[in-house]
Amino acid sequence: MPGRTDLACEAAQLYRKSVGELTELNGVISARETVRGFAVEEVEITTEDGAGRLGKPIGRYVTVEMPRLPRRGDEAFAAGAATVAEFVGKLLHLRDGDSVLVAGLGNDGITADAVGPLTVKSTLVTRHLKARGALFPGLRRSVSAVEAGVSGNTGVESAELISAVVEKTRPDRVVAVDALASLSVGRICRTVQLSDTGIVPGSGVGNARKELSRRTLGVPVLAVGVPTVVDAVALAEELSGTTVDEKKLKILGDGMIVTPREIDRQVRDISRLIGYGLDLAFHPTLTVEEITMLLE
Repeated sequence: MPGRTDLACEAAQLYRKSVGELTELNGVISARETVRGFAVEEVEITTEDGAGRLGKPIGRYVTVEMPRLPRRGDEAFAAGAATVAEFVGKLLHLRDGDSVLVAGLGNDGITADAVGPLTVKSTLVTRHLKARGALFPGLRRSVSAVEAGVSGNTGVESAELISAVVEKTRPDRVVAVDALASLSVGRICRTVQLSDTGIVPGSGVGNARKELSRRTLGVPVLAVGVPTVVDAVALAEELSGTTVDEKKLKILGDGMIVTPREIDRQVRDISRLIGYGLDLAFHPTLTVEEITMLLE
């Protein structure tokens, strides 16, 4: 496959293109629908054969497409956050009383890698309030959060830190939020992927670390991610409509990634939307306006 992608829907499209198959792949089920005006695609990998074909673990992958990036205050922002919340609930199978740990992955010093840390800043943290018996009636669940940072800054692997927090606080569910890589510039900060398979931080940019999953943490893990970068080779092929030959590959360089000039604003806006989506999923009686009041 050309370039790198963390998106299961792109992996499925690429595989079909590579083998000339227009029908469903064995062990892979795809479906599309429209929810609150947003196109939603679900790819479910059901067998090891399907997992091998796409290079993704068995599980469900939901992508919510947002052609125009909603900003807080827009009607589309509330609709987008509600759509994210709906699929968080469906994939995480939240029960009344479940406690949740939100783990923001990535480096807040690099804008394109700051989705996780910025999402944490829009997450309503309630564990300390619940422990004191002072939980506001609209706050339904005990929620804690951690910004895992990167090992280059902390000397500690994200998986090690989050595993230690899980062991100490014993949440019922973990949500890991991270920046992803896509094959299309049109998906940057305009596609949210949710998956019940967990996540391998850094895999999209060729810097894979230890995975965060039910197997490694002992509790269900929901991965939420947004593409913020595109592989340079994939971008060249998308724009030209042709395969990049070896000569052009040498010019582009192996592993070069591209991100738009306005990425700082885009990352802030989409991270805020994801944070609000998580808040609505954890505390479904709240409104966007009430979340804004509680955060500020």
